[in-house]
Order: sequence, then structure tokens, then C-alpha cells
Amino acid sequence: MSMKRIWGVLAAGAMLGLTQAASADVKAGVDAWQQGDYARAVAVWQPLAQSGDPDAQFNMGQAYKLGRGVKADPALAIDWYRKAAKQGHARAEDNLGLLMFQQGDRAGAFPYLQRAAERGEPRAQYIVGTALFNGDLTAKNWVRAYALMTRASQSGLAQATASLRQMDKYIPQDQRNDAIAMARSIGRQEEDPRLPAPVVREAPAPVRTAQLPPSTPRPRAPEPTAKPAPARTAAAKPPEAGPAAPKPALPKPALPKPAAGGWRVQIGAFSAEARARTLWTQLSAKVGGLSGYQPYISTSGGVTRLQAGPLASGADATRLCGAIRAAGAECMPKKM
Repeated sequence: MSMKRIWGVLAAGAMLGLTQAASADVKAGVDAWQQGDYARAVAVWQPLAQSGDPDAQFNMGQAYKLGRGVKADPALAIDWYRKAAKQGHARAEDNLGLLMFQQGDRAGAFPYLQRAAERGEPRAQYIVGTALFNGDLTAKNWVRAYALMTRASQSGLAQATASLRQMDKYIPQDQRNDAIAMARSIGRQEEDPRLPAPVVREAPAPVRTAQLPPSTPRPRAPEPTAKPAPARTAAAKPPEAGPAAPKPALPKPALPKPAAGGWRVQIGAFSAEARARTLWTQLSAKVGGLSGYQPYISTSGGVTRLQAGPLASGADATRLCGAIRAAGAECMPKKM
């Protein structure tokens, strides 16, 4: 299964979720961040993070990961994420696992990614699903692999959808049926964590078909000339070769097509209009399809807001925001 770039989670988009619960001091840093004053945001958060505030620690991790207000430093980002995660900050644990995996510590990252996948983090579901399919870092389980990849695909990760099509070539229909039922159960549990976890029925020992990539690239193995039949017993000998996967990375969410509608996405608030226009130019080059939308720049009360649209539905706006966040900018769906 091929995988595209799997990294680049947006700091500010995640930080929007902190505004409601954060202390007034942490929120002051969030407000500065949203206005593009990253140095002031870091100055607010740093002493709070050092004194043990988990939201401030998470935000410092985001700043060091993105290199905003400070020089990008993945090791320091991991350190701050870890401190927040130890205090029960779930989003920090999600980012910790993803960044550790990106930096090459796949074994150390995997327990964090498994918990993130259980919480519904689609990129974690994608990585864990691939590992379960291959038997890398964990025992093979094709039913759960297909279920997690289904959930990641349903979130809008285009590469997860492509991986499902490749899995279809190897996973028998009865196992796929079980996996689809499991995916529904996982979805219900994500919506209500009080529900019991879905029962995992171990799949038969499968044929090895794809691999998580090694730390360094290796030549692509030849494509198989015939569809292999999955082994039905542990005694069956799997083939030695299968399609290899390139270096993993975050797949881009599928973007909705521009359409008339009552929704827009707000990409940021700035102290100067020039910053809004600069960000639009940068994002249009990074986010495929974004240039097809109309930018809306308005100034009120000394604050300039950048929006894009129109979009036909809230779901379309959410998918577009996902792609914008993956490119490193804050985004929020807005009903007009």
C-alpha cells in the first residue's frame, strides 16, 4: 500500500479546542496566535508550561513542531507533548505518537498511536491499520486493519480510501464484512466512549502483501503478477515478495468541489490585511483545489478576517478545513 505525506498537523486549528477550557492566561496566548503574533503567544505559554499547565505544554509542543515563535525543534516538541500527555491531555498524546513515528521511533510511537486510533484520530487509524495488515509492530489482524482503514477513509483521508482498494485484493469478503460491522461499532464508540469496545475476532494468518516502510528508502519490489490467495491456516507458507510501500506521510483529505451554498471557512484573524492576503497566497499553493474558492477579506474593529467559500454544506466546510489545517493554518467552518 502506498502512503503519502502523513505529517504536518496544524497547531492553531487544534488550539481552537483549548479556548473554552483553558485558563485566561493560556487563552491570551491563543488569541495572540490566532492574530499571527506567534512570539507573544509563546511568551505567554512558556512560563505556564514550565509551571505544569497541560494546555500550555501542548501549545508549546505545537509551536516547536511548526517553528512559529520559536525555531522548529521536533525533539523539544516531543518533550512538551510528552509532559502534557502524562497529565491526560489526549490531543497531546495524539500528536506525540504521530511526531515520534515521523521522527523514526515507530516502536515507541505505536502505543500512543493505538490509543489515538481508539479515540478516532484518522491518521493514527491509518498507520495502525497498515501495521495490523502487514503484521509490523503488532500481530496481523486483517479484520481490525480493514475496520480502522475504513474509519480513516470515512474521515476524508484519500490515501486510506486507496489503501482499502488495495486491501480488497487480498482480504476475503467474509473478513471484509466483519470489518465493516466492526467499523460501525468503532464509530459508535467514538461518539459515546461509554459503550463497550467492539469484539475483535482474530483473522486467519494472512498472506504478507505490503509493508510499513523502513527508516531509509529501499527499491520498490516488483508488482505481483497474480492475485495471491490468503492463507487459511497457520501452516500455509506466505509468498516472499509483495508490493512495497514508499515512505509514509499524511494523505491529503479529499477536498469538496467549489459550489454555491451557505457555508464558508474562516482561515484566520489578523491585525493587518496584508497578512491575510499573504496567507491566502501561501495556502493556495499548498492546498490543492483551494484556489477554486473565493477569498473573502473583511476588517472590523481593527481585526481582519480571511474566509473562503462558498461551500454547499457543513460537511464540505469541515473537509476543506481539514486540508487547510494539514497545510499549517487555522481553520473553522462558518454558517453564513
